[in-house]
Amino acid sequence: MIESQPSEDTPVTPQTSEDVSIYTPDDALRAEFVSEIRKLIETDAAHQLSELIDSLHESELGDLLEALEADERISLVGLTGKKFDFASLTEVDEAIRLQVVNELPNQVIAEAVKELDSDDAVYILEDMEEADQDDILSKIPFEERRRLQRSLDYPEESAGRRMQTEFIAVPPFWTVGQAIDFMREDDDLPEKFHEIFVVDPSFKLSGYVALDKLLRTKRDIPIADIKEKNIYPIDANIDQEEAARTFEQYDLVSAAVVDEAGRLVGVLTIDDVVDVIQQEADEDIKRLAGVGDEELSDNVFEITRSRFTWLFLNLLTAIFASFIIGLFDATIEQMVALAVLMPIVASMGGNAGTQSMTVAVRAIATKDIDSYNAFRTIRREFLVGLINGVLFAVLIGVVAAVWFSSQSLGFVIGIAMVVNMIFAALSGILIPLAIDKLGIDPAIASSVFVTTVTDVIGFFAFLGLASWWFNI
Repeated sequence: MIESQPSEDTPVTPQTSEDVSIYTPDDALRAEFVSEIRKLIETDAAHQLSELIDSLHESELGDLLEALEADERISLVGLTGKKFDFASLTEVDEAIRLQVVNELPNQVIAEAVKELDSDDAVYILEDMEEADQDDILSKIPFEERRRLQRSLDYPEESAGRRMQTEFIAVPPFWTVGQAIDFMREDDDLPEKFHEIFVVDPSFKLSGYVALDKLLRTKRDIPIADIKEKNIYPIDANIDQEEAARTFEQYDLVSAAVVDEAGRLVGVLTIDDVVDVIQQEADEDIKRLAGVGDEELSDNVFEITRSRFTWLFLNLLTAIFASFIIGLFDATIEQMVALAVLMPIVASMGGNAGTQSMTVAVRAIATKDIDSYNAFRTIRREFLVGLINGVLFAVLIGVVAAVWFSSQSLGFVIGIAMVVNMIFAALSGILIPLAIDKLGIDPAIASSVFVTTVTDVIGFFAFLGLASWWFNI
């Protein structure tokens, strides 16, 4: 670990990740390390700074960029020059990535992009202004430019955007020896690969050969004899979440990406798919809470704007729930205990609905719920709501009866609890299913509707039953 902090008069001797971990036990960057970086930036110690970041993995450098202030990031990139690993920009928030690239000349970005894998290059370019994209691409050799442009032409968040266009493809009539010799002699191979793909003269995918199988096979055996035909190709136009689901279903490490005609255009690897899974899960969680695509690096104005719309919708639904309460104002005036107890019914229903909704939204996202098990799932949620409703009805009924010395009040709130818990469980599953059928992402809209249903049903059931029971 870093033993001591250097004094102002002592030259800074940077600690690299080869000497010591730059992270604390809870995976935060060490304050001493960030402080060293800041001192090197302040003193324009370009050589020492370059040596230090050269030893960092791209994800570590990404964490460092997020820890620095905006002006410090730009200084870091400028001082380190060609030593700066632009792949680290794929590890940071979009706001930070754009802030860095917007401060750099297009020529610098073009030089950096030429050194990156195509998927990383596309990840950096896709959020830039179209004019800057075109200018940067014009400064790149034709073959690399063509590959990057092809990826950028695919829809956003599609498999085509995430694919790597560097791969190895051979004809089926080659022998194992020819394929091995080709890979030994070609200087333009991908840095890492797990298989070679087999294509016909029109470049349509017909199979693949895993590297371990290739190395175990005699040189004179034709590639066609050892290729795997169960290739599970991924359409370049499908959503990246669908592509990730294919990896999960078939336990893939990499997969071929094909165009509409079945021609091989790229390859998706597990490291990119892990990022996709994390990104999609992050989006779903944020959408359920109504914060959209908010990131930690966003400024106050962007966050306020992102959250305002959702909060405004909640305000409208809260007004509607208040209107329901207003219908029973005379009842509440005559029996103050109702005002004390009614938040309990609504709150319990809201929590139960959120539980059911969370399970439903996730099941829809992962395609675990379909026409075959939808009814079974709805029935299960109904029974769960009923059983929990009865259990909590007994608990709150006893509490209310003792608290306000009224068995009738305990009975009324118990019945209201059962009704609201059933409706909460059903709305939590039915609303996401209905929204999904309409072609809308249930993670975006389910929460506000489920909350409205549980509040309205909870207040109406409790106050309506009380009004009828006590003849108020």
